[in-house]
Amino acid sequence: MIKIEKFSEEYVEQVLALKVSDEQLKFVGTVQEIFENMPETGHKHVVLVGDEVVGLFVIDTVYSENYDFCSEGALGLRAFFIDSRHQGKGYGKSSVAALKLYLQQAYSQYRKIYLTVNCKNPSAYRCYLKYGFTDTDDLYLGGAAGPQYIMLMETA
Repeated sequence: MIKIEKFSEEYVEQVLALKVSDEQLKFVGTVQEIFENMPETGHKHVVLVGDEVVGLFVIDTVYSENYDFCSEGALGLRAFFIDSRHQGKGYGKSSVAALKLYLQQAYSQYRKIYLTVNCKNPSAYRCYLKYGFTDTDDLYLGGAAGPQYIMLMETA
């Protein structure tokens, strides 16, 4: 069973050891790149199985200031991934399924969350659709790895 928590110093070593597969690198980047490119308004969160960190994501509290498609006051989900050694075990699906409740508790003042997912990443797209996100029927064209679907989930 997975658990989502805010990142804390106790997880640094495990988080720095996380890796994505080579084919996913263009969509997510390395942990070091995520940390280097994270805005000051970004909050790191870990996905845990027991005491083991198996994934990471960032919640951006001012996503709308950088992306026109995002409504004012909405959150942004960035850099979500499950470590390559832990993929295929359902942790990604479980994490996305748990996200709405987690956000309701941790970010109760927000009512929406947006994300972009690369059009070349159909499994992630289907996972987000299955667990509460809707496709806005718009594309974000500013991604380094090509066009991305813009997705939205109501959290309240």
